Amino acid sequence: MTIYHFVGIKGSGMSALAQVLHDMDFQVQGSDVEKRFFTQLALESSGIKILPFNKDNIQPGMFVIAGNAYPDTHEEIQEAMRLGLPIVRYHRFLGDFMEKFTSVAVTGAHGKTSTTGLLAHVMKGAKPTSFLIGDGTGRGDREAEYFVFEACEYRRHFLSYFPDYAIMTNIDFDHPDYFANVEDVFSAFQEMSWQVNKGIFACGDDEQLQKIQAKVPVVFYGFGDENDFQARNVIKSTNGTTFDVFVRNTYYDTFSIPTFGNHNVLNSLAVIALCHYEGIDSDIIADQLKTFEGVKRRFSEKQIGGQIIIDDYAHHPTEIRATIEAANQKYPDREIVAVFQPHTFTRTQTFLNEFADSLNNADKVYLCEIFGSAREHQGKLSIKDLQEKIDGAAIISEDDTSALRKHDNGVIIFMGAGDIQKFQDAYEKQLQL
Repeated sequence: MTIYHFVGIKGSGMSALAQVLHDMDFQVQGSDVEKRFFTQLALESSGIKILPFNKDNIQPGMFVIAGNAYPDTHEEIQEAMRLGLPIVRYHRFLGDFMEKFTSVAVTGAHGKTSTTGLLAHVMKGAKPTSFLIGDGTGRGDREAEYFVFEACEYRRHFLSYFPDYAIMTNIDFDHPDYFANVEDVFSAFQEMSWQVNKGIFACGDDEQLQKIQAKVPVVFYGFGDENDFQARNVIKSTNGTTFDVFVRNTYYDTFSIPTFGNHNVLNSLAVIALCHYEGIDSDIIADQLKTFEGVKRRFSEKQIGGQIIIDDYAHHPTEIRATIEAANQKYPDREIVAVFQPHTFTRTQTFLNEFADSLNNADKVYLCEIFGSAREHQGKLSIKDLQEKIDGAAIISEDDTSALRKHDNGVIIFMGAGDIQKFQDAYEKQLQL
């Protein structure tokens, strides 16, 4: 039996794909650096072998799947070349793999992971569904009819995919180390649109997405009257959100979700629209929406003493604003405290004013040093440049998070895409002293 060997198995997409193949009874193993990553837990609980990088891991007869982070000069890829083994990059393998199913790509500048997780949860209530989510979660089903996966626009990786359907949540300028401006981002999504085979579900409230053209039907969803699927009569509470859905101005059904903020209504609408298109019963959709428990690092909550601690991946001003809005809906009577670690110097420099504006929606802001990328130069930018633009902002370090203790009834939101978890871990350890 062929062994599928993953070079860089701890990457979020790679670990999810390894789990999918393992669940479908393929032989799977992989290698990576020895540092511990949150993606390891799922691999270990599935019994998937994780080895330290070493060219001796590569043996005749293997099929090598290479992570995008590792160049062809990597010792394991070199050894695979020497042995004449098949070597396929992650996104290329995924593109070929999905042809066996009715495939749904979920893409957008924000909300990809949450929407992919929600769609997979709802669809599997109706039909066997395999899925791959960008938080490192993957599930394979040997009987799967659907394959739901997160498709990332960064470096135009999603152009490796030719899915049956695509959900497009929004287009926003991000990844300034790669994209020149929002027009450049739009051009990537437009190119992706031509590759979709059956239908696109796009947020019609998004100015950029309104311009998308395709050779398949484009179904728009959103709050605005001109959308094909519209949310009306939205009722927000501290327990979640309820809303009516109208399909082309005709009442369809009422849905309740246990999540907060307008962005979660939009994510749900995308899922409802696609499931309606695929003929899934509205009762199944409603029941599954109610029981969705969320995805990793998206408004993940715990209570310690009198404080609520939230871990969230928000790393762009739009996402920070949405996360703080959701916290205010769920905890209207508590102090909202943002602890933010900017991710990459290029993003911080590009959106310095927008970061300040979005963080100013919190009651108190703490900043952590910028998490730089190996691909970029720091220049003269420092975290103090952001601090100066935010009222009363303070800087904390991993060694001293004690300032957070004084917010004894607060909601402390740790936000970022770097290693913000180490600040949260340090704080939680301090609380136990």
